[in-house]
Amino acid sequence: MNYQLDFTPVIDGLPSLLLGCLGTFLLAICGMVLAVIIGIGGVALRDSPIKPVRWLVIAFVELIRNTPFLVQIFFLFFALPLIGIRLDPTPTAIIALGINGGAYAIEIIRGGVQSIPGGQIEAGLALGLHKVQVFRLIILKPALRAIYPSLTSQFVLLTLSTSICSAISAYELTAVAQRIESDSFRSFEVYFTITFLYFFISWLMMRFFALFSARYFTYPVK
Repeated sequence: MNYQLDFTPVIDGLPSLLLGCLGTFLLAICGMVLAVIIGIGGVALRDSPIKPVRWLVIAFVELIRNTPFLVQIFFLFFALPLIGIRLDPTPTAIIALGINGGAYAIEIIRGGVQSIPGGQIEAGLALGLHKVQVFRLIILKPALRAIYPSLTSQFVLLTLSTSICSAISAYELTAVAQRIESDSFRSFEVYFTITFLYFFISWLMMRFFALFSARYFTYPVK
């Protein structure tokens, strides 16, 4: 085997790879924000007294969690134009990431909400708090504190799932790497490099989540 390593194309394409990392960060952050919104809204609707609404949320969670993310993003990108909805790759990727992450977030947040003792809720209502205030102050924040590690782990996985968005040509790290590889035919060097770039992105995400937890979710030290 006479294969000679040559990282020259990777070095030449480093500015593009760094921009690809930025694209991955933006996709991941936008997808996470949308996932949290879907997760919190889904939990509220999951306990709705209207049965069809509850069934709709349950069906959504089961559909998303039991189908591949690649199929989901292809459906949004290729099927929606059939009903007159045309989206560019980046908005499609963000929506797909948000929907996928939101389905998992619903179940994670719901588990945290169910861990809150009923006595705390009753105490909040007895103090004259509105149901929305009870949900926001007594249920949601303690629940988020309890499920924060699970939720952030899911978001790290969502960040890595951005690589699948290259299938619809969304601008992110894998898409940039594929273009460099197709021009240079240096597959090993390109994908060896982006392996470490993805590791670095995941590490930054975990550090950010740890700092956020220390700032907002730790109990005061007595």
